[in-house]
Amino acid sequence: MALPTGTRLGPYEILGPLGAGGMGEVYSARDGRLDRAVAIKVLPEHLASDPRLRQRFEREARALAALSHPHICTLHDVGEQGGVSFLVMERLEGETLAARLAKGALPLSEVTRVGSQIAAALDQAHRRGVVHRDLKPANVMLTREGAKLLDFGLARPAVDLLAPPAGDLTRLPTESQPLTTNQEIVGTIPYMAPEQLEGREPDTRTDIFALGAVLHEMATGRRAFGGESMASVIAAILTAEPPPLSSLAPLAPAALERAVSRCLAKDPESRWQSARDLQLELAWIDQAGGGEASAARAPRARIRERLGWLAAVAALAVALGLAIARLDGPAPAPRAAARFTVAPPAGNSYTFARVSPDGRNLSFTALGAGDRSQIWLRPLEDPAARPLPGTEGAGRHFWSPDSRFIAFFAEGKLKRVEVAGGPSRVLCEAPGSGPFRLGAWGPDGTILFRVDEAPGHREGLFRVAASGGAPAPLDLVDESGRAMQVAWPSFLPDGRRFLAPCSAEGDGPQRGAICVVTLDTGRARRLLDIASYAEYAPPGLLVYVEGTS
Repeated sequence: MALPTGTRLGPYEILGPLGAGGMGEVYSARDGRLDRAVAIKVLPEHLASDPRLRQRFEREARALAALSHPHICTLHDVGEQGGVSFLVMERLEGETLAARLAKGALPLSEVTRVGSQIAAALDQAHRRGVVHRDLKPANVMLTREGAKLLDFGLARPAVDLLAPPAGDLTRLPTESQPLTTNQEIVGTIPYMAPEQLEGREPDTRTDIFALGAVLHEMATGRRAFGGESMASVIAAILTAEPPPLSSLAPLAPAALERAVSRCLAKDPESRWQSARDLQLELAWIDQAGGGEASAARAPRARIRERLGWLAAVAALAVALGLAIARLDGPAPAPRAAARFTVAPPAGNSYTFARVSPDGRNLSFTALGAGDRSQIWLRPLEDPAARPLPGTEGAGRHFWSPDSRFIAFFAEGKLKRVEVAGGPSRVLCEAPGSGPFRLGAWGPDGTILFRVDEAPGHREGLFRVAASGGAPAPLDLVDESGRAMQVAWPSFLPDGRRFLAPCSAEGDGPQRGAICVVTLDTGRARRLLDIASYAEYAPPGLLVYVEGTS
C-alpha cells in the first residue's frame, strides 16, 4: 500500500510518490531536522517478508554507503519503522535517461559527456568492489549537475578482478550468503552481457558491456540489440553484432564507434578491461571533437577553381531553405504535406531564400527596380510578405539559431538586423561576391563566412563574433594534412563542428565531398563523397541533395 502524504518515517515527512519498481517505492520527502528535500526508497512490508528481497534491499544500502562520487546518488540515512524499511537518498531534479531517450537520440556531444560520467561512476564502484549488474537508461538520472547512477539493488561484489581492502563491502559477513546462483539470471535483458545470460559469474566487464549498450542507444535512439521477443533479444546478444553507429548516426566520430564496439565484444577479454580506461577514452573524444591537426598551407587558387563545380548542386539545396528542427523533443505526429507558392513582390524577382530555424518564417532576397535588392519576410502561416528595413542592397543571408536575427552581406560588409525591427549593424568587412558567399551562425555566437574573388583580400573561411569585431581566418586541413577549401558552412548542434562541401589540394574535379570540420583545430574529415550543401537534423540525421549534377 502506498504511503499517504504526511506519513512520518522518523524525522522524514512523506510529500508524495516519485515512482515504483520491483524492489520498492520511491517518495519525495522532507528532512525535518535539516529542512532539506530528500528521496525515500521504501521496501513495503509485503516485500520485506521475502528474505531474499530484504537482503537485496540491505545490499543496496551497504553498496551506496560504500560509495561516494559526484555521479552516484548519495545515501543519507537508513531506517526501519513499523515494519517498513527505508533508504534516504539525495533528491535529484531532472529526468531519467530512459525518459530522455523516449524523445530520440542525444546530441553526440552529450553522448560522450554523459557516457564519460557514467563510466566514472562505474569506476568508483568497481574500485570499491561493487558490480552494478543492472545498468540501463532507467537507472541513470540526468540532472543539471550531470548524470547520476542509481539503483544498486542488484549489485554484488566483483569477482577475481578486484581485491578490495579489509573492511570493504565484499568482506561484510552477509556477503558469504550469495543472493543469486550461477544458474540465475538477474538484470534487464536488453542490457545484459552474454556471460550474464549464460548464468556465468559477472565481473566489472559485465557493467562495461551494459554501458556500451547504453552508449549505442544514446547515439542512435535505438537499442543495440533488438527483437520482437525476449528470446530473440537474448539470441541477438549472444550471436549477433549491433548495427554500426555510422549506419544510424552518420555524424558519430570513428573513435566513438570504436569505443562502443569494444564495450560490446562478446568475449569479456576483448572489452575495455576497466571503466577508468573507457572513461578516459570518452572524455578524450568529447574534448578532441574529432582530433587535432597540425597547421598546413597550400596554394588556394586551384582549390577554389575545383570548388566551382559544386556551386550548381549546392545552390539548389541552399535555395530550398531547408527547415531543420534544432530542438530535441518528442517526434511530432505525422502531418499531410503542405504545398504552396510564394510569389515575389510585384516588380521583383527572387535571388535567394531561407527558412528560419524555428520553422515559422521564410526570408528571401528579392531584386526590385534598378536591380536593387532587399530581404523580405513571409510568415509561413500568412500569405503577406513584408520588406525588412535596413537590408537594402543585401545579397545572401542566414539566420541566428534563435530566429531573432538575420545576418547578410551588403556593400562589402557582413551585417545583421533584428527581425522584430531596428537598424542594421555592421559586424565586419566581408568583401567579394563569389558563388561561395554564405555564412553560418553557431549556437555560441560564432559566425563563419567565406571571402573570395576580392582583389587585395585573402580568400577563404573566416570567423567573427556575432557582436562584431575583426574576422579571423581559418586554415583548414584534411586528415592527411592537405589544405582544404570549404563553401557554405552549417553548424552542428555542439557549436564546435560544422558541415561543409569541401575540396582538398590535389583532388580531381570529381573529388568533392561533404566534410565535418572541427572549428578549434581546423581539421576536416570526409563524411560523404557527395557534392552537396548539407545540414544536420535531429536525431543525428544528415540532409543533403544527391543525384542532381
